[in-house]
Amino acid sequence: MDRYQKVEKPREETPINENEIRITAQGRMRNYISYATSLLQENGSNKIALKAMGRAINKTVLIVELIKRRIVGLHQNTVIGSTDITDTWEPLEEGLLPLETTRHVSVISITLSKQELDKSAVG
Repeated sequence: MDRYQKVEKPREETPINENEIRITAQGRMRNYISYATSLLQENGSNKIALKAMGRAINKTVLIVELIKRRIVGLHQNTVIGSTDITDTWEPLEEGLLPLETTRHVSVISITLSKQELDKSAVG
């Protein structure tokens, strides 16, 4: 792959709800925890959704467990899945064809709520 250069595609910007937190691998756990607790306690939100992909899943689970220790009586619903990400590579040398690679990335979405959530949900 040293003869190819990755092409950055513009991402589809999906709007983020006011009670949705997207966790990244680079973000600081302290900031996520303080923001989530402020949403639940000070802003009066009844539920929040924490979403992550790939390497950030471990951090998300840790953050949720710490939030549940700080705020007693929260209900949790977890949804896991996967998504496909296609990367495009352009050749740096003449005579080579452009490449497209597809990666399967795990996705997690954890909903924390003050009220009881749907008991028929799998997670």
